[in-house]
Amino acid sequence: MKGVILAGGLGSRLRPLTLVTNKHLLPVYDKPMIYYPIQCMLNAGIDEILIVTGGEFAGDFLKLLKNGKDLGIRHLEYAYQEGEGGIADALKLAEDFADRDKICVILGDNIIEGNIRKAAGDFFTQRSGAKILLKQVPDPERFGVVRFEDDKVAEIIEKPTDPPSDLAVTGIYFYDNDAFEVCKSLKPSGRGELEITDVNNYYLNRGDLTHEVLDGWWTDAGTVESLYRATRYVAESGANHLDMAETAPPLFKESQ
Repeated sequence: MKGVILAGGLGSRLRPLTLVTNKHLLPVYDKPMIYYPIQCMLNAGIDEILIVTGGEFAGDFLKLLKNGKDLGIRHLEYAYQEGEGGIADALKLAEDFADRDKICVILGDNIIEGNIRKAAGDFFTQRSGAKILLKQVPDPERFGVVRFEDDKVAEIIEKPTDPPSDLAVTGIYFYDNDAFEVCKSLKPSGRGELEITDVNNYYLNRGDLTHEVLDGWWTDAGTVESLYRATRYVAESGANHLDMAETAPPLFKESQ
């Protein structure tokens, strides 16, 4: 299984900080934000990673990460997203990198306390489809929220005014190779973007979308408030929360 980190966007909710750098290069406690999704991948045994970025600061990722060897990445690639077409539009750029393999996709501003190794292993043995990771949140109306029927996801509702649950869809997803054709078939939403929720709903309607609930805390870091929250969470977890020198061994022996 390969990993894709989506680290584009203008970061407009973090201006003026993002007038001088990409959002995902801002510090979260004592490390750049992009380190956290990388470590999340490595902890799950995923050491082939593609970073999709864009904008005028894209070259700064190469300055910081170089070829990834110092961080424990076996193979690191970069892709450049033209414009602001949305998450699913950025995902299309990973098709050649995936090379028909299953992929784990993480939005670059998602930071978790635990790890996704179990979820990754479960999806590796899942015959087809997709997996989403959920987390209880106090303000589900800000997120895509799941509605359950008989312990199964029956619907994903984007930013509902009356949330059917407190379980939000985090920015961590697993997909089989069909995801790329799905992305190509999507029509822009009212925001003019290709929405990742539409990709998840495709698999839900197809009947092979699974889910797991994350342990520990989870937050994005895309606003001033959530960036502060992420920094506080990491600081309170201890400075050793992220040790790039201690990575899990590869979990995936071969593609399925």
